[in-house]
Amino acid sequence: MQQAMLHIASDHPAYAGHFPGRPILPGVVLLDQVQLTISAACGLVLGGLLVAKFHSPVTPGESLRLEYRQDAASVAFTLFHEQRKVADGKFAIAEGQAA
Repeated sequence: MQQAMLHIASDHPAYAGHFPGRPILPGVVLLDQVQLTISAACGLVLGGLLVAKFHSPVTPGESLRLEYRQDAASVAFTLFHEQRKVADGKFAIAEGQAA
């Protein structure tokens, strides 16, 4: 199991309209950050999202811990804020990239 911290600025533009009065980070932004972080750390091209589940919203200023593990064809991940599970899922590894 590998780990990384995700740092998403409190003033990230995605918070502005999502949602007025109670900003939360859209799931697509979380998935993008997870994918970029795993790709950079593992040197892999991730081919697509196989599954994702969002458990809890992320509000401005929350630190996020990413835990992930790679197998031959995919990378499974879980995202936490402190001990609270935020999201989990699995990305496929692009063909020709598998370990």
